[in-house]
Amino acid sequence: MTTKEVAKRYSELANEGKFDIIQQELFSSDAESIEPPSGIDMGMTNAKGLDAIKEKGRQFNEGVEEMHGGYTSDPVVGGNYFSVAMGMDVTMKGAGRMNMDEIVVYEVKDGKIVKEQFFY
Repeated sequence: MTTKEVAKRYSELANEGKFDIIQQELFSSDAESIEPPSGIDMGMTNAKGLDAIKEKGRQFNEGVEEMHGGYTSDPVVGGNYFSVAMGMDVTMKGAGRMNMDEIVVYEVKDGKIVKEQFFY
């Protein structure tokens, strides 16, 4: 798949809330996930490899008390990259209700996402 095709499929799945399928279908097995060096401390760390990325997501979801809503923008594609704006209205265990907004940049090689990098 081209970067544009990956971005389109990502958008279809994200709009259905199927982030687990995004990882399974679109991520490379050796993909990496990068958090900002500073910012909101949600206990999130960088992860390398699909299993580690899935575990990172599982840990985040364990901290969610209630999800009130969220969004993912249409992707913007440039070369081997695409980006989306994402946000959620969420109550985190022990932290209360908050709105979280971020930009995520994805790098695509050989038809698979090889890197996701979060900016918030």
